[in-house]
Order: sequence, then C-alpha cells, then structure tokens
Amino acid sequence: MSEFRESFRIKLSLVVLASMSAWPAFAQEIRQKQSDSAVASPSGEAKTPKTRVLEAGAKLLQSTPPLKPFDIYLVGFHPMKDHPENQMEAHHYCQQVNEDFAQCVLFDGNTENANLNGIEYIISEKIFTGLPEEEKKYWHPHNGEILSGQLVAPGIPDIAEKALMKDKMNSYGKTWHVWNTGYSEKPGNALRGDALPLGEPMLGWSFNRYGEAIPGLVEKRDRKMKIDSMQKRKERADLVRFARPQQGVDDLKDKFSRPAKDIPGVSDKKSGDASK
Repeated sequence: MSEFRESFRIKLSLVVLASMSAWPAFAQEIRQKQSDSAVASPSGEAKTPKTRVLEAGAKLLQSTPPLKPFDIYLVGFHPMKDHPENQMEAHHYCQQVNEDFAQCVLFDGNTENANLNGIEYIISEKIFTGLPEEEKKYWHPHNGEILSGQLVAPGIPDIAEKALMKDKMNSYGKTWHVWNTGYSEKPGNALRGDALPLGEPMLGWSFNRYGEAIPGLVEKRDRKMKIDSMQKRKERADLVRFARPQQGVDDLKDKFSRPAKDIPGVSDKKSGDASK
C-alpha cells in the first residue's frame, strides 16, 4: 500500500507540472462561476492547478467519516435576534445524533460553491426543559417554522417530509451565523454580504408570526426550489394538535417593521398558555 501511495504522489506531481500552462483560463472560469452562484464570493486568489490536483489526490486517499452522517437536508430562514431585519435563507445539512439531539452545518446555498456560514444544534422539548433559564434565551422555537410551511426538506416524498416535521414539533434550535454572506435588509434590497467572516457571531432566531419575513424572501426561495409553502402550510394544519406553547415565541414580537399575525398553534409559553 505504501508503494502505491508513493507512486500516486509521483504521478500527481507529474500531472501538476504537465498541466500548469493549461489551467489559468479554466481557473478564471471557475472563479467566475463561484462569483455568480454564491451569495458572497470570498476574498482570495483562484485555486492553482497544484491545489486542485492535490485536492483530487486527497479525495482519493483520505476519508471524511465525521461528514458522512450529515444526511438530512432542511431549508428555512433565520432572522438575527439582535437585528431582526437581517434575514437569511439557511440550508441545513444535519446529523440526527439521537432522538433528542441533532447537529447541523449551515450554508447559504446548496451548490458546490455555497459558503459555510453557521451551525445549528436542535434539541427536543425534553432536553430544553432541563436547561438553565439563562441558557434558554439562546434557543429559538420551531413550531412557527413548521406550521407556516417555511421549513422544508427538499427532495423527499411529502409523506416522509411531514413525518420529519412532526418529529421536530416542539423542538428548539441554537443557531450561530458566523459569516454574513448576504441577506435581505428590506424589500427589493438584497445585500451581497461580506467577503470574509467578519465581526462577532450572530444569534439566529425563528419567524413565529406571519408577516415577520421580509416580503419576497420566502417567495424567492419557493420559486428557486419549486416549493409551495402555502400548500405545505395547509398539509401540516393537522400538526397543530401536537403543538405546545414554546418559550421564545414572543422574543421578537413587534420587532419587525411590518404588521404580523399569529400562526395557529404557535403561542408563547409565558403568555398564559403554559398549562397546555
């Protein structure tokens, strides 16, 4: 095996030397595609031919066991808790570690050029209840995302998606966005974001009322991914009976510049419904 590896490394080196003159135009094309397809295009020079060949070798010779279990794909939206009008479309790639805990890596898209811009941990109501009160302020409720039809699991049959959403009812998420790769600040104004991860991490939250999302944000995602959020909302109406009041529903109440109305089944645990 060691002889094979050494032979492979030698061949990689020969390929690099032989292809140096042919790659600059191709590298520029790749960088242009990244700029066009990603929300933000990171600062830096295009990958050299040597880097790309070494990547190919690493892909062949190395394995990535920690990444393999991240096989659940969800798409939703996060307003930033301290700046609610900063709102991001979030592509979650998640691992269900056990029945009460999942961990997700967040991207600003679902292409090879998407930027990693955050993480989210998802816990059950049982785990949340046992957290210290000071810790609970970091965890956003999920019922509004589910019952509004905004949180989706693209590519799986509707019946499987609904079963997944039922399992996530009454759960909570702790989300940190570490890179503003682009967000919608107001209707018709999409900011491209920063070229690098800058500043402090941003605590992501959830939409808990209709109208909190900037007009066009959800619709743009739906058109792009051929999703009908309104139809999903109707199909999930029978999940309302499983909803219990959640902490954090009212944390951003009246923090948006638009009128908002309640989502049936979504209520704050401190609003007098805690006994339900």
